[in-house]
Amino acid sequence: MTSVQVAGMMIDSEGEGPPIVMLHGLGGTSNSFQAILPALAGFRIVRPDLPGAGRSSTPPQKITVDFLVLAVENATSHLGVGRAHVVGHSFGTLIAQHIAARHPERVASLTLFGPIVELQDSARQRLRERAATARNEGMTVVADQIARSALSGATATDNPVAVAFVRESHMRQDAEGFARSCEALGQAEKANHRLIDCPTLIVTGDEDAIGPASVAQDLADKIGGAKTVTLHRCGHWTPIEKSKECRTLLSEFVRRIPI
Repeated sequence: MTSVQVAGMMIDSEGEGPPIVMLHGLGGTSNSFQAILPALAGFRIVRPDLPGAGRSSTPPQKITVDFLVLAVENATSHLGVGRAHVVGHSFGTLIAQHIAARHPERVASLTLFGPIVELQDSARQRLRERAATARNEGMTVVADQIARSALSGATATDNPVAVAFVRESHMRQDAEGFARSCEALGQAEKANHRLIDCPTLIVTGDEDAIGPASVAQDLADKIGGAKTVTLHRCGHWTPIEKSKECRTLLSEFVRRIPI
């Protein structure tokens, strides 16, 4: 594996074969997908820490969905990644949808874990409040809130390692970068789903309050031929809470689609 800095992001690239670009969610990093990599032998895996997240510095300009989409496009072009499978989790699914709508020639397939389409006003307000909490009280407070609210009851009880991962992932974020990312998601609009024309797999948890089964099905209805899977006893952090199931679903899906 090599780590390089491109377009303001630290990016991990490993393996050889058809490329898979993996986009983490709010409070996540490239490590959000670490547990599902063993099933992806024979692919080139490209995983950025998005601007303002993880090892990537917080940019001087405002973070928006357009800014993030352009950063991913510039970075993958620089790395010689043309057409690729694109995988997203949470906020990363919204970025992935915009990329697929704007540049369908570059997206061979979409896999969306914990999908986000367009937030309700109440969710936008919560994100503004979370941004304020990050700035005023620090990331430990945010980490504790997310670890309590974003995971399933079964994960909280039976999978303490997943709880620890989600908490640690948030605690290691730059507070200002996280706050700006919250604001970017809070102001984001949905992609033009009529322009998405690639095989799509949508995976959610039956206890996911952010990307619930109803949102997943509504999104599938907008993207022709999309397949949805709902994982039992799973919250919003699908690749962490149900890594075994997610790695099987992703591997079987992308291996059926040539690039």
